[in-house]
Amino acid sequence: MFNVVLIEPEIPPNTGNIARLCLATKSRLHLVEPLGFSVSDRQLKRAGMDYWSKVDVQYWKSLTEFETATRSPNRRYFLTTKCQRSYWEAKFSQGDYLVFGRETKGLPESLLSSEPEHCLTIPMVSEARSLNLATAVAIVLFEGVRQLHFTRD
Repeated sequence: MFNVVLIEPEIPPNTGNIARLCLATKSRLHLVEPLGFSVSDRQLKRAGMDYWSKVDVQYWKSLTEFETATRSPNRRYFLTTKCQRSYWEAKFSQGDYLVFGRETKGLPESLLSSEPEHCLTIPMVSEARSLNLATAVAIVLFEGVRQLHFTRD
């Protein structure tokens, strides 16, 4: 359905919860190294529960490797607090890449400036800097699912 991309994720429970979201939506999880943890990490497995082995996960050695492999014709949406276009303005399609940055720093500016027309944000009051990564992924991923009228098997 969708491709959920985590660029250098740092917190194991976030990644585990996102893995579960990917399984629930038949989406592929892409993990771009370096990771801030080991995928055998006990907390990661706990957050993903017994689902981890069932999740479609693809690992990338670097951001450059990921960027090269997913350039046009694939559509990549970059989620950031540094733009004004809301995620609900996007018209999602099957196979789109939803790209999220590190918990502490977000996405690199070089990535955001490479395709500014594909930058999206989750609107929130100015007192909140950002949302938890797993929460942000859930919000955007399920908007895409809603748009595509996802049904169970």
